[in-house]
Amino acid sequence: MGVQAQVSAQQAASSSGTARPTVASAGSPGAGRPAPAGAALAPGSAAGSDAARPIPGRTHRLCTLLAATAQAHPDRVVFADPPHKPLWSGRAAITWTYGAAAEIVARLANGIRGWRLPAASRIGLSLAGSSESFLAYLAVEAAGHIPCLLPLAMDEEDLVTAVQAAGIAAVLTQARFGPLAPAERLCRVAARYFGLRYLAAFGPEVPDGVMNLDAMVLDQSGGPFVPGPGGFVSFAAGRPDQPIHRGGDALLAAIAVHLVTARIAPGDRILSLLPASDLRGLVTGLGAALVAGAGLETLPVFEAASFAAALAHPVPTRLVAPAGLERNLAASLLPETLVSLVLVHRAPTDLGPPCLDAADPARAVIDVVAFDETALLTGARSGSDVALTLANPERGPLFSTLMALRRDPAGILSFRGRACQVGPLRRDMAESPAGDEWTPSRFRVEVRNGRASAIRRD
Repeated sequence: MGVQAQVSAQQAASSSGTARPTVASAGSPGAGRPAPAGAALAPGSAAGSDAARPIPGRTHRLCTLLAATAQAHPDRVVFADPPHKPLWSGRAAITWTYGAAAEIVARLANGIRGWRLPAASRIGLSLAGSSESFLAYLAVEAAGHIPCLLPLAMDEEDLVTAVQAAGIAAVLTQARFGPLAPAERLCRVAARYFGLRYLAAFGPEVPDGVMNLDAMVLDQSGGPFVPGPGGFVSFAAGRPDQPIHRGGDALLAAIAVHLVTARIAPGDRILSLLPASDLRGLVTGLGAALVAGAGLETLPVFEAASFAAALAHPVPTRLVAPAGLERNLAASLLPETLVSLVLVHRAPTDLGPPCLDAADPARAVIDVVAFDETALLTGARSGSDVALTLANPERGPLFSTLMALRRDPAGILSFRGRACQVGPLRRDMAESPAGDEWTPSRFRVEVRNGRASAIRRD
């Protein structure tokens, strides 16, 4: 039974197909309702602009931002699955409101707490970028643990290396993803690594010996989210033997720096083509949506007709896409409802002549450059162009308290600030070391005619 069936059993669905909670009002914390940790930030508030919105405080995690918006705007949409989801997952597509998502996160978190793992344990997530992956990420946080992003592209050998290197005690996954069977593959991983104590999956057809997350939602009740460190673990350059830890403060700082340029407003719709399996996908998708109080729709399996249908929705849309699609998008007839286009690059990369017109006042074109798992640089082509910032960091629009950038005479980049505070994961540390010193990167910028033309790995 999928989460969709559970919602039908325990939460009424509106005529539009949007899941809505029928338990105690999301506007007032109480039994069975998740409560945010602190009230300093009101994500999703209609008052004020994104540029003026306060940076999330150190007590906040993404799960507490979800709960805060669920209390203030329970009927606002937070996650939406593509209509063709049943073809590759065997699960029906559903649209989640903030209130319904917060309730399911609370139930999953209660089930995970029943495993009695030590606080701040590392729990792997091997899921496609659909609503289940976001619910699972937030539930791990709400249970007081640290999510570890395990891309579905990892094969069995890579997974064994990754779970050992990161000291992962449990993994949440799914039974089907197209021709892949992620849960069965992780069963083989668990047989090879004794430290992997718990394995749970969303259905259908969860393998024997794997806990059923759909049943967990049915069997558990909700409750307050327990304290936890926030942050996540990912892998440098996708290498399974190099886990990287980013603390909760550093994650929220990176999201805040991105939103200053992306300017996502409460209730906006983000359509993302990136998986939430690394820093770039997490910040531009789930992180941006929850800090801004927006909605997130993803296409884990790209298919032209589904993409065209998603773009055609008659609502203002902010598209997040790999930079490699720019030429295709420039040759396409884009709808007027597409209000911004975020093109995400991964260094090393060439920064050639742009194909999309940045002069259109009705549609912002924004570039994001990911420097492994260390930093994201976001800039709008009509203003804070990343090619200009990389060539002349001292003239750039960066906020030195959150993120600063410099380039030495040889072109080597260094980063400093809260948004760049990451480090190699060590099993005896719960938080990445904080500091305000410059951290040299492995990237070198090539400049031509006053603009960065390429980023190379040094």
